[in-house]
Amino acid sequence: MKTCAIVGVNWGDEGKGRMVDLLASEYDIIVRYQGGNNAGHTIVNSYGKFALNLLPSGIFRPEKMNILGNGTVIDIKHLCGEIERVRSAGVKISPENLAISDRAIIVMPYHVALDGLEENRLAGKQYGSTRRGIAPSYGDKFTKKALMMGELLDREYLVEHLSGILEYKNLMISKVYEDKPFSMREMIDYLDTYGAILKPYIKDTGAYLRNAARSGKSIMYEAQLGALRDIDFGIYPYTSSSSPLAAYAPIGSGTPGIPVNRVIGIVKAYSTCVGEGPFVAEWFGDDAEALRLAGGEYGAATGRPRRVGPIDIVATRYGAIMQGATEIALTKLDVLAYMKEIPICTAYDIDGEITEDFPFPSRLSRARPIIKNMKGWECDVSAIRRYEDLPIEAREYVEYIESAIGCRISYVSVGAGRDEIIVR
Repeated sequence: MKTCAIVGVNWGDEGKGRMVDLLASEYDIIVRYQGGNNAGHTIVNSYGKFALNLLPSGIFRPEKMNILGNGTVIDIKHLCGEIERVRSAGVKISPENLAISDRAIIVMPYHVALDGLEENRLAGKQYGSTRRGIAPSYGDKFTKKALMMGELLDREYLVEHLSGILEYKNLMISKVYEDKPFSMREMIDYLDTYGAILKPYIKDTGAYLRNAARSGKSIMYEAQLGALRDIDFGIYPYTSSSSPLAAYAPIGSGTPGIPVNRVIGIVKAYSTCVGEGPFVAEWFGDDAEALRLAGGEYGAATGRPRRVGPIDIVATRYGAIMQGATEIALTKLDVLAYMKEIPICTAYDIDGEITEDFPFPSRLSRARPIIKNMKGWECDVSAIRRYEDLPIEAREYVEYIESAIGCRISYVSVGAGRDEIIVR
């Protein structure tokens, strides 16, 4: 059957949403398989400009089914607000084109509180959390102290389950962090209020997908963040708390037996990073601000200025390998038009040793970038739709990246709009 994963190769913010929005027309079902509302996918189409945190990016195509899989964690208040915002722009959202796994974990207000309390405790050593409760939610999932979306359909069980969990969470909040505990009444009211809105969308999405596969339907898997934020293979501990790798997509969607046969890795034409952690090729000062302004590099979920720098071949090659990318979409090529020379990080110097291999996280803080410069094209390419019409310097840049990371670049994005794309 036809399956495809759209995944980030670097630190996230590569432009996955615009590629899902573009390619969703080729698939019947779009599934978000991990993460929560701690990152955003920016979409620009005929409905307007949107920053989606939870809704799959295929939601703008009403004939497609969009699913939030069991691997996601869902802030039900945020999701209700996001549905309303997108719906108010004229987008159809109903149980006919949106489903939520009954096994997805609920992000509770106490998760958000604990996230902030722990970041405050860490002070100068904090992980750069978005403070939206994602890590505490995944932590509760694996310590078996979480609520699942399906429990909203069984209130008696939900109340009993929550009472035991809340006792434990309040001990953490009041005794460890010395903060105000949450009452059972306010938590039940919270679940009743937003659960009532979302109940029609909750189903066994694994069964739905298996039936769809048997009938020949095609599936697109949408990741959040990128390979370098993966909990196992990223820049730990400055990672997300889930796996954005394509290999996890069938598991996080509820269909471990369905293979992913196409993996499109998304790579930005330069490097960006939101949050803390090692970022070897990072720029500072005027160069950084110029690139940040040219690319509009501010977090879609948080509004935080993104850290920026030249494309990092070492990190990108590693990310493409971890994702098992079969092809690459290179985004934001148009942003580099202002540069006379375009720098590329080709290798790292770690304690005097030159390496092209991505190192163990503890060594990254000692890595220094080895930079190669290529000639820029210094003209606007946003109106170009054929690869051969790009300036020779732009093509040489694309082809150098393709050769250096060892994976074909099939798409070149020259703008945020759905049609501002070159297909090679």
